[in-house]
Amino acid sequence: MRVSLRAAALAARAARILLLLGALAAAGAAHAQRIDAPRETTAVTIGGERFVLEVARDPAVQYRGLGGRTSIDPHGGMIFVFQRPQATAFVMRDCPIPIDVAFLDGDGRVVALHEMKPEPPRGPRESAAAYDARLRPYPSGLPVAFAVETAGGRLRQLGVRAGDRIELGRAALLAPRP
Repeated sequence: MRVSLRAAALAARAARILLLLGALAAAGAAHAQRIDAPRETTAVTIGGERFVLEVARDPAVQYRGLGGRTSIDPHGGMIFVFQRPQATAFVMRDCPIPIDVAFLDGDGRVVALHEMKPEPPRGPRESAAAYDARLRPYPSGLPVAFAVETAGGRLRQLGVRAGDRIELGRAALLAPRP
């Protein structure tokens, strides 16, 4: 009788552990779904080719940008929508791959573009402020309404230059979000 009570206690303990592990796994999956939730996208035309870009409207998404990505689809990237035209600069924070950036006025005309190169990663003893301070800025030069990031070398490959126009779904990009 003692053996069966001990076995029952062990079985109950194992069941509690499995229940806890299941709850943790479910919580992790829910968190991953929020992080990997589908992002808003929009189609644009760059150099005659169709791109589907993630839309970055809010400051937190804009700050992160494409940082941490290890690849960018040849017809993908990100479009940054600024609330008001502003002079700005981008940096390669946590970007291990080259990225092109085109800064656009409100009509989608390219006012500046850069081929941004990866920076050495933040050191283990380097503060966030020191890391940010050493990153090379890539400036817009003029106030811009949008910025488009693509895989490194794509804008040159497509022959995009200052003064060219990128076809944006401007009305959709500027429409208030529900």
